[in-house]
Amino acid sequence: MAQRRSRVRGFHFAGVHCGIKQAGARDVALVSSDRPAAVAGVFTRSTVPGAPVVLCKRKVKNGWARGVVVNAGISNVAMGARGLRDARAMAARAAAAVGCSEADMLVASTGVIGVPLPMAKIENGIAQAAKRLGPDGLAQAADAIRTTDTVAKTAYRRRRVGERFVNVAGMAKGSGMIEPRMATMLAFVVTDAAAEPDLLRGLWREVTEETFNRVTVDGETSTSDMAIVMANGACGGRPLRSSRGEAARRLRTVLLEVCTELAKDLARDGEGATKLVTIEVSGARTPAEAERAGRRIANSMLVKTALFGRDPNWGRILQTVGAGEIRLDLARTEVDLCGVPVFRNGASTGEAARRRAGSRMAAPEIEIRVHLAAGRAKARFWTCDLSYDYVRINAEYTT
Repeated sequence: MAQRRSRVRGFHFAGVHCGIKQAGARDVALVSSDRPAAVAGVFTRSTVPGAPVVLCKRKVKNGWARGVVVNAGISNVAMGARGLRDARAMAARAAAAVGCSEADMLVASTGVIGVPLPMAKIENGIAQAAKRLGPDGLAQAADAIRTTDTVAKTAYRRRRVGERFVNVAGMAKGSGMIEPRMATMLAFVVTDAAAEPDLLRGLWREVTEETFNRVTVDGETSTSDMAIVMANGACGGRPLRSSRGEAARRLRTVLLEVCTELAKDLARDGEGATKLVTIEVSGARTPAEAERAGRRIANSMLVKTALFGRDPNWGRILQTVGAGEIRLDLARTEVDLCGVPVFRNGASTGEAARRRAGSRMAAPEIEIRVHLAAGRAKARFWTCDLSYDYVRINAEYTT
């Protein structure tokens, strides 16, 4: 989509190089609203949270923000009092640069754990970013928050909400150390819709649960991650207050569209990945069992390596569901790989079906469907295969 069409009224973006990454790669991003924006956020459940997570969990409780500053390459995790001081200093410098209170500026960091931030470089980067802020800078900001990501991830929608058209844009980063636990990457979504903070919090919890919390690359939850949404009301009109109205439902839908696109991009760009994999579980006894089945399939190393090798091994799918003690009626359970039924009526559908499924598994996007025949609950996940490159990337991550 043309960059000029991804504008969100009242929001400005920038991404610059400050010297954390090598070869001039961007590593500081700044997002700013020209007016106070309602804000909501979800954060990693890790008991080893980064200093920015600790700081921002407090700040979003106020319900309002003006922007966020992000550095990539160093995560500001396990740095004690120094880490909190540096996170506050980043927020203060960015707030001064855009003309708002430090309390209204959020901060995020991603990268290597246990390394101090080069604050002189970051502060210089923030000053540069503030000078380059513009309505068309989303792609540069998205590029600046990358670590092992091979591509920047952005999404945009324009939809009618109530009597007005609103714009929603988002960016995300994440390639490894990804499994859903509230938020499992950095994601920042902005909209010019008008919404009260309480409404936005409710919508955001629902949207992240259906999107970012259904992504897994390697079953590892990061220390640093957060998903933030800001709504500045620049489209005009009264702020939405109730989730029961049609306008609120439409806002939820457009947020869901943007976050679904970003979530799929996260899985597609998993470290070393060659395939985006969608997993659909249906017929579970309860929503919790549907989610557990989907999560086990998505995180199974045996399943993920079979996907990389184009091996239509439905036995590994059923094995991990069974190991999770998930209730099913095996005689009526069904497994489809890439649209090919490979298990029906308690048995394999035969070698010809396996060959058809195996040939289709060469595609860059594949689907696994499992029907447990035990109830009506269902769940969807996105993941990727596990390749030789995943081992290489993580074996050499700090060296």
